[in-house]
Amino acid sequence: MQSNLDEIDNKILAILMDDARTPISTIAKRAGIARTTAIARIGGMEKRGIIAGYGVRLNQEMYQPAVRAYVGISVDPRSSAAFVAMLQKMPEVETLCAVSGTVDYMLTLRCQSTGALDRLLDQIGAADGVRQTATSIILTKRIDRSPI
Repeated sequence: MQSNLDEIDNKILAILMDDARTPISTIAKRAGIARTTAIARIGGMEKRGIIAGYGVRLNQEMYQPAVRAYVGISVDPRSSAAFVAMLQKMPEVETLCAVSGTVDYMLTLRCQSTGALDRLLDQIGAADGVRQTATSIILTKRIDRSPI
């Protein structure tokens, strides 16, 4: 699908990912196109499913203070399915990604305190098949281009 995007589409997407509420006139000006062209391009990308939707990105510090952490986890392959099922039941797990490299999974945790994070990490580390965990607490986000 990426091959269907040209330089102008990519400019428009970058603008929208930075701020989806950017006025069409501003998008057109920054992309160097007419306002009607910007409207047509955005509509076309929505119809093709490139733009899947728009959302609200909350200021996490103001909305719900929390301690967030990235955790790399190595798991015995025979235990992977049960391990993923266990994590799905934990509301503190924001994301779980299977990755290549020195760990099998990377997850993002969100807890209300460092104590809660510590207890959760103990629970995850004690799960069947977990060989190793490595945790990094997120201090600040310096760049955030995530759409939501």
